[in-house]
Amino acid sequence: MKNAITWFDLPTLDFERAVKFDSEILGEKIKVDDSMGAKMGFFPMDDMENMEGVGGDIVLPRPDFKPSDQGTHVYLNCTGKLDTVLSRVEKAGGKIVKAKFDIGSPGWIAMIKDTEGNVIGLHSPK
Repeated sequence: MKNAITWFDLPTLDFERAVKFDSEILGEKIKVDDSMGAKMGFFPMDDMENMEGVGGDIVLPRPDFKPSDQGTHVYLNCTGKLDTVLSRVEKAGGKIVKAKFDIGSPGWIAMIKDTEGNVIGLHSPK
């Protein structure tokens, strides 16, 4: 097993707002496309076509899948740009829940709340 995690789904209340938020803070385009009969916003990953690496998506609002600040946390890769990403969070409508802090040899993390109410980790090994 190369990675324990292969995919994640981030629930939304407002899909377009969520796509805009994540694109703005990461400085990366969230690709919006139809997949399995539903509109999704895809985070960048190594090889989407062959599903190599770890990937994830932003999903349309559903009654059975709601944003939450409790439960499992996803950590987005912010290698070498954690400070830059954090500087964009509040401007994009989110909130910094826990400022950047050192976690030893694995690097640095910070916790944010997105525009949908999800608490998301940001990680950089540098």
